[in-house]
Amino acid sequence: MGNLKKPSDKVPKDPTVWMTFQKAMAVNSPWPDKEEFLDVVYWMRQIIGIIIGVICGSIPMTGFLAMIIFAALEAIVIQVYTTSYQSVDVDDLGGISEVLKEGFMTAFASFLVTWIIFYSAIHS
Repeated sequence: MGNLKKPSDKVPKDPTVWMTFQKAMAVNSPWPDKEEFLDVVYWMRQIIGIIIGVICGSIPMTGFLAMIIFAALEAIVIQVYTTSYQSVDVDDLGGISEVLKEGFMTAFASFLVTWIIFYSAIHS
């Protein structure tokens, strides 16, 4: 009798942050909602941007090279995550270009701010 579910035990219609995080970390998760997956890509980009900003600011990296490294690493990580780790059909999302530009500018801003703060704090 312990396996019977009550009506109150139903999974909520809108996924919680924790449920989405668990899906994002699991390999080949089903993503019936395109917007939910694009939200994961958006927040993943923010985290990657901050991490790369800390690294570039901690080592005395200056100039255009850091920005190129950021853009290249972001694109590679997002594409590998989308196509290999999650095996999502990017055509359902509007193509790989749609996935690659999802949240790029805000992640770039996060990268720049973090890079400048860490560089100024450590090397000034």
